[in-house]
Amino acid sequence: MQLSKQEIQHIAKLARLDLSEPELEKYGGQLSAVLDYIDQLKEVDVKGVEPTAQVTGLENVLREDEVKNWDKEEIELALKDAPARGGRFIKVKRVLE
Repeated sequence: MQLSKQEIQHIAKLARLDLSEPELEKYGGQLSAVLDYIDQLKEVDVKGVEPTAQVTGLENVLREDEVKNWDKEEIELALKDAPARGGRFIKVKRVLE
């Protein structure tokens, strides 16, 4: 699937990439090759194959959360280098508006 120069420029703009002319040609060719490969994959017969997102058989290992109380000395040691504190907590700048 050969992409036009305008399509490559549009994709670069969507990805917020400022590409030079040589880069447009280079990456445009590479992207076209990837899309050609994807077209080949569309031809594979997958009837009877169950969809999966995990092919290695790995599973998450979950455990119960355990609350461990610290003594006052451990808390002070952990908080001593905090730039700002509010009681037992570290104050930070707001990250969400």
